[in-house]
Amino acid sequence: MNSLTQTRSIVLACALALVPAAAYAEETQHHWGYGGEHGPRHWAEMNAEYEACGVGKAQSPIDIRDAVPAKLDAIEFDYHPTPLHIIDNGHTIQVNYEPGSAISVGGERYPMVAHLVHKNAEGELAVVAVLLKEGARNPVVKTLWTGLPKEKEKERVMEQVKINAASLLPKNHKYYTFAGSLTTPPCSEGVTWFVLATPKAISKEQVARFGKIYRANARPVQPLNGRAVKVSQ
Repeated sequence: MNSLTQTRSIVLACALALVPAAAYAEETQHHWGYGGEHGPRHWAEMNAEYEACGVGKAQSPIDIRDAVPAKLDAIEFDYHPTPLHIIDNGHTIQVNYEPGSAISVGGERYPMVAHLVHKNAEGELAVVAVLLKEGARNPVVKTLWTGLPKEKEKERVMEQVKINAASLLPKNHKYYTFAGSLTTPPCSEGVTWFVLATPKAISKEQVARFGKIYRANARPVQPLNGRAVKVSQ
């Protein structure tokens, strides 16, 4: 299986779920990016709080290979419609989801604070990654692209437009899981990743629309450093 950053369509999957709301203020203050002197190789040098980007041993994304089959708890999705709050934060397209939606894995629940990025009461993060491949037009992405704000770093609120993250999920919820990190500064570790094995379709035109805004916004693949990658049976 390809890594999470090998194609633009897969990057788009991450783009819809990149940043928890708590990290947004930090991002806008420090001008990191994906190329040149502000690129991933230099993130750790830009701010002391980004140290994990350089020295962390459980960083994301990774190249998922040789996953070990395991009897894992199913992911129970409890997603509800939310008004569209969308922002071009200067690094990607971010959707801020209202509280009340959640996932539960083995009884552990993560209330949603950003699109497909979840946080529990202890502050622990979990990310559900939905891979996207070129095919039919994606209705959820169509709604997002229609609502794209014209200005960067300014949230557009469309209370009359509702989206539901459940519509972005494939029918088959088989998943890969591993311990990782945020893929953007501060690269915080302790993030549980759930990568759904079955991709969803997105049209070539929808991929191209994102590419016009961000041609490259993916962090390079990070070393596995002995981490176990499991796949549900």
